[in-house]
Amino acid sequence: MNIDDKKWEILCSEEDIKQKTNELGNLITEDYQDKNLYVISLLRGSFIFCADLVRAIDLKLNINFMISSSYGDGLQTSGKVTINKDVEEDLTDYDVLLVDDIADSGLTLKHVMEHLKTKNPKSLKSCVLLNKPSRRLTDLEPDYCGFTIPDAFVVGYGLNYGDHYRNIPYVFIVTEEDRDRQEN
Repeated sequence: MNIDDKKWEILCSEEDIKQKTNELGNLITEDYQDKNLYVISLLRGSFIFCADLVRAIDLKLNINFMISSSYGDGLQTSGKVTINKDVEEDLTDYDVLLVDDIADSGLTLKHVMEHLKTKNPKSLKSCVLLNKPSRRLTDLEPDYCGFTIPDAFVVGYGLNYGDHYRNIPYVFIVTEEDRDRQEN
């Protein structure tokens, strides 16, 4: 699976992502007009999406980062979510928007949202680029969503496969054939 390989099944094109990110930025701008917005990007998968998203939000805002883990190098969640880097600031005066790359099982999103609630923000919402409801193991749904996608392993635009391919400017589906080529 080389970067130059054009046989990938593209799920969300670079142009579609730009358009959807701008739409989300405009919506968030409207929704947070007289609020004290604090964006938290859940690293590492969301860093590209979050950077583009905050540039599309026409408001004064704070931004910070958290690191959680649940996947390791696997293709499926381990089911155990840990917070490896937390936000140290007091969130009491802020309307917090948690940004993540994908809501898959929902376990990470739910765990981090519950953790952030203990910091007493004025409000707390979530925004994801990709939503995969067919795999949901929780009742938590993202407040803002770019694309609802089928049950497939996706990579690119921040999402990784074995810690690679985050730099691809679109989202593509990793097939069995792709995995076989990666291993060879």
